Amino acid sequence: MTVTAQMVKELRESTGAGMMDAKKALVETNGDMDAAVDWLRTKGLAKAAKKAERLAAEGLVGVAVSDGRGVAVEINSETDFVAKNVDFQHLVREVTKVALQTGESVEVLKASHLNGEPVETVINAAIARIGENMTLRRMHVLEGDTVVSYVHNSAAEGMGKIGVLVALKGDAAKAQEIGKQFAMHIAATAPLALSEASLDPSVMERELAVQTAKALEENASSAKPKPDAVIHNNIIPGRMKRFLSENTLLGQQFVVNPDVTVGQAAKDAGVEITGYARVSVGEGIEKEKEDFAAEVAKMVQA
Repeated sequence: MTVTAQMVKELRESTGAGMMDAKKALVETNGDMDAAVDWLRTKGLAKAAKKAERLAAEGLVGVAVSDGRGVAVEINSETDFVAKNVDFQHLVREVTKVALQTGESVEVLKASHLNGEPVETVINAAIARIGENMTLRRMHVLEGDTVVSYVHNSAAEGMGKIGVLVALKGDAAKAQEIGKQFAMHIAATAPLALSEASLDPSVMERELAVQTAKALEENASSAKPKPDAVIHNNIIPGRMKRFLSENTLLGQQFVVNPDVTVGQAAKDAGVEITGYARVSVGEGIEKEKEDFAAEVAKMVQA
């Protein structure tokens, strides 16, 4: 029987298996969908489907750098316990190596081969083996004359809870030395953008609206209201300037030397920061919060 793309799609959706695994199961069972599901179950590859509904908000960020190219890859797990598992850490390390060589996006990385199999298939096999849902959630690629990496709250070499990449121009030795300090600064302060020019305009618009409304409200309730010209020409611009200094990397006070900004520190060192990436595990994932009684009740119902 001919195995069609639609059959593979249906089997993937019903079992959560990888594309190549689903296709192989259908070939092995001559296109019998039920038998293919059983084949995947015997191989432990359909186990991922049930677990895919569970939230994976823990995990690790793997970082790697080579020849002016750096990658940061986030692989999530359900619990921090699994993040400490040697098997899971090995998975993160190997997938990050593949990303450094071939990765352009998460989709490309999933299809790239690791030990002869697509990365997506390798991760599904790990789900079945380790027993927790895992997701290859994000990856960032950064290129530059010099790229420096840093891992905060390290679980093992090259991986931890926060991964940072910094790209710099200038003397390579100086860039490596101060680049590590910049990377640590980024891990601590989580800037929104490199500079005002690279900040999302919608963020500026939203902040301007907030600061304008706040300044006008404060002025209206003041015993000695200031002229509108003072509010719009001095107070609001001053607050926006402070917002930029707190949220853009080049405008922030350098944690190593708060007397200068990061931009000035780079200039003093004779280098230029051209880009950065900061990836924190679980960032942006809304975690469900349950009280203990609700958790027990849920377990009993299960």
